[in-house]
Amino acid sequence: MRKLLNTLYITHQEAYLSLDGENIVMLLDGKEAARLPLSNIESVVCMNYPGCSPALMGKCAEERIGLCFISPGGRFLARVTGQVKGNVFLRKQQMETFSDPERQTELIQNLITAKLKNTRNLLMRSRRDYPQTDTGGKLSRCIDLLEENQKKLLQEKEPEALRGIEGQSAKAYFDVFDSLFTQQKEDFSLSGRTKRPPLDLTNAMLSFLYTICTNDIASALECVGLDPYIGLFHTLRPGRASLACDIMEEFRALVERLVLTMVNLKIVQKSDFDKQVSGAVWLNDDGRKKVITAWQNKKNECVKHPFTKEKAPIGLFPYVQANLLAKYIRGEIETYPNLVWG
Repeated sequence: MRKLLNTLYITHQEAYLSLDGENIVMLLDGKEAARLPLSNIESVVCMNYPGCSPALMGKCAEERIGLCFISPGGRFLARVTGQVKGNVFLRKQQMETFSDPERQTELIQNLITAKLKNTRNLLMRSRRDYPQTDTGGKLSRCIDLLEENQKKLLQEKEPEALRGIEGQSAKAYFDVFDSLFTQQKEDFSLSGRTKRPPLDLTNAMLSFLYTICTNDIASALECVGLDPYIGLFHTLRPGRASLACDIMEEFRALVERLVLTMVNLKIVQKSDFDKQVSGAVWLNDDGRKKVITAWQNKKNECVKHPFTKEKAPIGLFPYVQANLLAKYIRGEIETYPNLVWG
């Protein structure tokens, strides 16, 4: 198992990356600004416009170093991957499993159940720690709805009906999400989820972190031999890592809790964002650095995994879930153990 902790983030929009021997070199205005040995790097996330040299992209593909390009606003653009070296038999089993209606339904129910449990746990924790957030009983009503929808999931068999329950739950959740802010409430108000592009500060942070976390999950899936583009809950779409998006449902509450912490502790503020003429809101350079630092610190936290019962850095949890999914597909375990955060 390879560590997912040594991620290099390129936040300077005018930086250009090149290869020098076994080193990655960052150039600014044609001059070397920094260099690092590739042996110390697990993955590279680029938010720079000039991009990377073909030699560096080829080297990263050869060494299986993840290389992902996202826009400064956090929108996924592309991933560089090399020759597929995963287990072809596992990928064949993956397609067969995801094509089986009964097993597909079981997995979708499993993933959505984890998402609703994690969401409900987040709301219950906020209500317990900050009773004032439950003004008029909004949080309590949402908590009850999520509990009821968990029961409905077990009664439905059609994927579209399951997606409908998930959609209703997500809307109810984001309708109350901004009441969880105890500081900077005016600046970080949220009227609903907006994605492409994000139209407020909160959505900008959520989209940015969702993209980074999904990329980590896609890399983990590839490393255990699964195809991250063949999913089951998210429909197939060219260029979208659908399976990574599926597993991301288990990690969303982790991202959302981090966003709440950064806002309520005033780690990020309104000055860390830029509003575009189009109305889109992006994290600026300082804001991205703050969010990335907080995310890396979160990944380094050691907690007990609910299934393995072993302590591990949160940054390795995508690997754990990818391995468990592979074991389920191979028939080594009867049920995929979803990830529920305490």
